[in-house]
Amino acid sequence: MHGEITAEVDDVVLLRNDGVPAYNLAVVVDDAFSGIDQVVRGDDLLPAAATQAHVTELLGYHPPTYAHVPLAVNVEGRRLAKRDGAVTLPQLAEEGISPGAVLRLIAESLDLAVPGEHVTLDLLLGRFNVERLPREPWVVVPSRGLRSAT
Repeated sequence: MHGEITAEVDDVVLLRNDGVPAYNLAVVVDDAFSGIDQVVRGDDLLPAAATQAHVTELLGYHPPTYAHVPLAVNVEGRRLAKRDGAVTLPQLAEEGISPGAVLRLIAESLDLAVPGEHVTLDLLLGRFNVERLPREPWVVVPSRGLRSAT
């Protein structure tokens, strides 16, 4: 989506004052030990990719391939994230909304399915094309259609 990025890496904090590893070290070590070779993250984290790749190399590992996609945001333009009050699948399930209905919402919003179509992961995998991903933030507007779960 963003093409190949090169950036100068400045000083980076690897250990916080409280002794806890900083994000840029923790994520690199976690990815390396987990054997991760492809990382897809929101484009708000694009600036950290060069630093993380550099730290990965300094630790003797091969950096993963990074892809950064537009954020999912609410109708006010705020990103959807756990720490920002985004709704989780278990919370939706408590409201009677099935994972299948959520999958359908995502598929419809990305033009991978027509409204109301029954979708499966295999079906969506066959339709997926990285070139069709949105270039702008994805505004998630939950509809009443979620309640008629598939």
